[in-house]
Amino acid sequence: MNNNNKPYSNIPGTTVFDGDMARMGFHLNQFCMSLMQASNRTAFKHDERAYLDQWPLTEEQKNAVLARDFTTLISLGGNIYYLVKISSTDGLSVAAAVSSMTNLSLEDYLEMMRNGGRSPEGNRYVEHAPSEEKT
Repeated sequence: MNNNNKPYSNIPGTTVFDGDMARMGFHLNQFCMSLMQASNRTAFKHDERAYLDQWPLTEEQKNAVLARDFTTLISLGGNIYYLVKISSTDGLSVAAAVSSMTNLSLEDYLEMMRNGGRSPEGNRYVEHAPSEEKT
């Protein structure tokens, strides 16, 4: 689900975390929250697949966790505030997790953010974009 047929469905590259996405990702996000306990982090790192199999996640969600594919996890109902528990379990910063969703290295991502973030060009509602951006 990618929020099709909703007034905010045409923002390029954006998945809005709404009620439908929350329902889709409920168990995924609960799994992520379980990683707040040290014993659960240890169990997860010991055998990630076995730990994931304890949760009623879809195979696609499990595979995305194993691949640390945060972009796919968001499209499957993951909320970034919960998903960073996975990267924290791996000893990575939030910036490292978020930079993995861009085409930038961590260093380039941090530099972009220090310089004010991404340009809004190409990242607005399709109907609000200048005509040359509409495709």
